[in-house]
Amino acid sequence: MYEVRFHGRGGQGSVMASGILAAAMVEEGKYAVSIPSFGFERRGAPVVSFLRMSEREIRQLTNIYQPDCIVCVDPTLTKSVDIFAGMKPGGTLVQATHRPLAELTLPDCVATVGLLDAVRIALEIFKRPITNTLMLGAFARTTGVVSLDSLKRALEDSDFRDAGLAQNMTALERGYAEAVVHQIERRAAA
Repeated sequence: MYEVRFHGRGGQGSVMASGILAAAMVEEGKYAVSIPSFGFERRGAPVVSFLRMSEREIRQLTNIYQPDCIVCVDPTLTKSVDIFAGMKPGGTLVQATHRPLAELTLPDCVATVGLLDAVRIALEIFKRPITNTLMLGAFARTTGVVSLDSLKRALEDSDFRDAGLAQNMTALERGYAEAVVHQIERRAAA
């Protein structure tokens, strides 16, 4: 089973992104379930959403406490939330940030990092810092767990309140194309 935890803020589309990703994985013949988690239901409050994917039927519908991958759609969230809590060793981080890898503080459990200047791109496309579809593209590029074509088909079936399908397709493609993926080599202590 492959488990993903999405971190964002209310209004950024983290919950919607998890649902679109689940639909894309189902499109590829996998089993997937998206599990939203709501705390403070207001714009700007920290939000978490979960996704499980497997080749077999999924019965577990609980929160994810030990994710394989973390997708953080808001670059400021790491200042107030421990997004890495419980992350499995060798895990993957997909982070919205304009900062280079050398400026990030990452725990030893992170082995793969996908970075995307998602806010800048979102402002160009949407005129607002809504980064969810950009980060789906970055997730596909970083992990290889789902194809860009499956995400596009899932996006076509989604309902967007504030932006059109064409804008979100552009965001998905740019997220995939502009994500920078890093493999982190960790040396064992002597």
